[in-house]
Amino acid sequence: MSTSTPQKFEFQAEIKQLLDIVIHSLYTEKEIFVRELVSNASDALEKLRHTQITEKDLFDDKAELEINVASDDKAKTITIQDFGLGMTRAELVENLGTIAHSGSKAFLKALGEGDKKNTNLIGQFGVGFYSAFMVAKSVKVYSHSWREAEPGHVWTSDGAGSYEIEEAADQRRGTKIVITLKDDCTEFSDDSRIKEILERYSAFVSFPINLNGKRVNTVQALWLRSKNEIKDEEYTEFYKFQAHAFDEPRLRLHFSADAPLAINALLFVPKDNTEKLGFARTEASVALYCRKVLIDAKPKLLLPEWLRFLKGVVDSEDLPLNISRETMQDKALIEKLNKVITKRFLKFLDDEAKNRPETYAEFYAEFGLFLKEGAAMDFTHKDALVKLLRFESSLTEKGKTTSLGDYVTRMGSEQKEIYYLIGPNRAAIESGPYLEGFKARNLEVLFCYEAVDEYVMSNVREFDGKKLAGADHADVKLSDLPKPEGALSEAETKALTEWLKTTLGDRVAEVKASDRLVDSPALALNADKFMSPHMRRMMKAMNKDGAEPALHVNLEINPRAAVMKRLFETHTAAPDKAKLVAEQILDNALISAGLLDDATPMVARLYKLLESV
Repeated sequence: MSTSTPQKFEFQAEIKQLLDIVIHSLYTEKEIFVRELVSNASDALEKLRHTQITEKDLFDDKAELEINVASDDKAKTITIQDFGLGMTRAELVENLGTIAHSGSKAFLKALGEGDKKNTNLIGQFGVGFYSAFMVAKSVKVYSHSWREAEPGHVWTSDGAGSYEIEEAADQRRGTKIVITLKDDCTEFSDDSRIKEILERYSAFVSFPINLNGKRVNTVQALWLRSKNEIKDEEYTEFYKFQAHAFDEPRLRLHFSADAPLAINALLFVPKDNTEKLGFARTEASVALYCRKVLIDAKPKLLLPEWLRFLKGVVDSEDLPLNISRETMQDKALIEKLNKVITKRFLKFLDDEAKNRPETYAEFYAEFGLFLKEGAAMDFTHKDALVKLLRFESSLTEKGKTTSLGDYVTRMGSEQKEIYYLIGPNRAAIESGPYLEGFKARNLEVLFCYEAVDEYVMSNVREFDGKKLAGADHADVKLSDLPKPEGALSEAETKALTEWLKTTLGDRVAEVKASDRLVDSPALALNADKFMSPHMRRMMKAMNKDGAEPALHVNLEINPRAAVMKRLFETHTAAPDKAKLVAEQILDNALISAGLLDDATPMVARLYKLLESV
């Protein structure tokens, strides 16, 4: 109820300019106005809480410190009310109509100069209030200061260039904003729509938010509380709320830091890796907050891509954002935030691996692929990530893994390289010919089962000064072993290898006696260090005309194997049959190496060999 004649004012020119920017170009989503007004209401309540410490006489001192939101789909209005500090008539003029205290001048100056370093939250400029005009036909601001002697007032404007102020009786302490919505914005008078916006942006505001009398923000901002005060059940409830999850988290990291940035973070590792289950690529979903106000629910730059499986919240008071809180602006500071959080999470994983190896092994079995992706692509954190990688090896039991660090501790003084073999599974690697020479020399070999492993190993390249070497590569040199008895003589071996090279022609780059075979008759080694079997398959798949990349292999034979001794006898006695056997030996070796692209000729050859049996 008005108790005086309304007094009309013109907005200052800067405010008109500000309104035009806010209404037409500042925000990408109109719903943001709810967040801004609720944030302002929270600030007003916080200021009142501090005022209560120094001031004994407060107007309407029974009013609860809460925020009430009311939607009316019939009247097409939305009302946001707080019982905070409130404003006098002079403060209404200064804060809403001039640039004196609103920060509008600083905002406009920052926009004009493009000074991204000095721009901060819109709330700190004090211009978030004007976002209401994106959706409003008119805005009424009812306010009563905490000072007992001050009367209440109502401020009214349609945002077109002027506003009115008059006294209003029977006002409670604080501020009530009543927005009459534009015809194309009536969705914001719908209860369910406002509830969804409040839950998304303002769920962790520290004061109660009531929508049409019902509490909305029931989950506390756990990341700002001490870890010692929080129960496991509370963490789980928060995780399920924030991640929209039904399972319990596998791991959690809750930490705060003051330097180099003020950070409060609560991160969760989910139970399952949905990418591993065949679902779409996971999107970044660690939400970014500033002072408990959501800035971005899925910021892509906050964490490296390989940490996209994490859920949770990061809250940083130091984060400069653009004026609308919607786009992160200071890239250098975001990168610093990224490094601080990533480094802390990697340390957390390292501690888990050392102190709770079984728990870490379970985590790695589910999420190890992400760590491998990071080790191969994230140069900044490569060293820490490589230490966290785990593999089965020729010295571990099936299902048990080892780290590169532990592998190095078991290396002999003469060993200069870390050896690995890539295969579909342990049985395939152990039954193949490539492991024989290493087992005979008691050299440990890491087993790599995943398609990405070859890419990871070729990018990691070395660990602790030791080069990573594929045990099936032609460049690997092994120490001599005692000459086995019953083998072909050196002259016979030389004659056989020369015949094989002539017979197989361009299919092989070189044929020689092997220093790594014990039982198997032959093996094929990739002679092209830049064209691994996996890379060949990728290039073939990308080649639309179906042409196969050139194959360069070395064939190594075992002079002790019965097949080779028989072939030596046959290559002069029955050269045509021996040629078929030689080609079959090569194809068998190519199959073991994963290098045989077309088995059709081999099938026809086998039938010919069967005819001669």
